[in-house]
Amino acid sequence: MKNNLEIMIPKKLQELISFLNSLPDQQDRISTLIEYSEKYKPVPKEIATEPYNLENKVEYCESGAYVWTVKKDDNKFNFYFYVENPQGVSAKALCGIFSECLNGEPAENIFDVENDIIFKIFGQSLSMGKNLGLIGILQMIKSQVKNLLNSDGKK
Repeated sequence: MKNNLEIMIPKKLQELISFLNSLPDQQDRISTLIEYSEKYKPVPKEIATEPYNLENKVEYCESGAYVWTVKKDDNKFNFYFYVENPQGVSAKALCGIFSECLNGEPAENIFDVENDIIFKIFGQSLSMGKNLGLIGILQMIKSQVKNLLNSDGKK
């Protein structure tokens, strides 16, 4: 088990959590998360085209989120997302955050991001269904990274 000094969640994600925690009230947090949802960009056509493969669809996500992971030559990863529901603000915000804060990170930093990051980002006010879907996005990322690493070992 890792101690706090060994956990290396990406610096950008640490900085975002610190920023969110510094906000004076919940409305400021909500406004910031809405800004992140507006930064969300759908998966580029060179990564995936519709109809999207169901193996990329996040289980339990009420907004119909999809995840694609690409391993770069430097053993770091980039993540791409699609959210079906145009009103899926929480899913779009998380995808925007993960695009900004996880892209270009090595596997060990991705694996160090725990499920409770969802609560650190959104607070405790989301429904259990929303939380499950958002945690599912993180779990899909980790699963895809693991699969890419395992497929490299089989070559």
